[in-house]
Amino acid sequence: MFKQAFSRLQAVFQSPAAPQAAVPEGTRVYAVGDIHGRADLLDRLHDMIRADAAQAPEGTRLVVVYLGDYVDRGMDSKGVIDRLLGTPLPGFEVVSLKGNHEDAFLKFMSEPAFGREWKYYGGLETLMSYGVRALPLKDEPEAFIAARDELAELMPEAHRTFLDTLRVSHEEGGYFFAHAGVAPGVPLGEQAPEDLMWIRDEFLQADGDFGKVVVHGHTPEEEPVVRRNRIGVDTGAYITGTLTALVLDGQDYRFLSARQA
Repeated sequence: MFKQAFSRLQAVFQSPAAPQAAVPEGTRVYAVGDIHGRADLLDRLHDMIRADAAQAPEGTRLVVVYLGDYVDRGMDSKGVIDRLLGTPLPGFEVVSLKGNHEDAFLKFMSEPAFGREWKYYGGLETLMSYGVRALPLKDEPEAFIAARDELAELMPEAHRTFLDTLRVSHEEGGYFFAHAGVAPGVPLGEQAPEDLMWIRDEFLQADGDFGKVVVHGHTPEEEPVVRRNRIGVDTGAYITGTLTALVLDGQDYRFLSARQA
């Protein structure tokens, strides 16, 4: 198994399609893929990141970028946000991006009727994680309103502030970070928030230069995806039991993966 994993990594580093980009000198960046309520895997990945960062040269600027989709699907969305609001990685600069599931979560808070859609891609699990008892098991408007009202009472104010203040993009050297990707042909500084959180096929199928190498989540694969113009870090934690972080150091890149026991 180790030999096969090493062969895959070796193939990635030797691939002619490998991205040509770098983070600023003296900086190491960890980009964490979609967590989706898997607080257990996030704990393990944080342990791995701390151990890895301890090997960096003294004075290295350490940055962690969470690529969004903290909630839904998995069973501990509240626990994930609790951890992100703590200080799991002391000494790190922290960038928390907004995924389409956070966007949907906030929409439910303001428009309960949206729960008719949201509950079918993980919303019920998120409500359960906050202790909501009025679960909207039937598609009745009153049920969604009751669930939203109970959630508003149970959700810590710090969680709502966290969700309301998430960013939609970040840049480090030759890399651009967004949850879903970018719209091809649009300058990075002019990207629409909806595309940064929700785009899929148009971005994934594009083989042109985006201006910088885009690091994204949103589209799960069993292994990280490396292309000349993008790196995908969503390894489907909620269903595969694997949560992945991309490590960027100078012109080098590699991956850390936390797996369920």
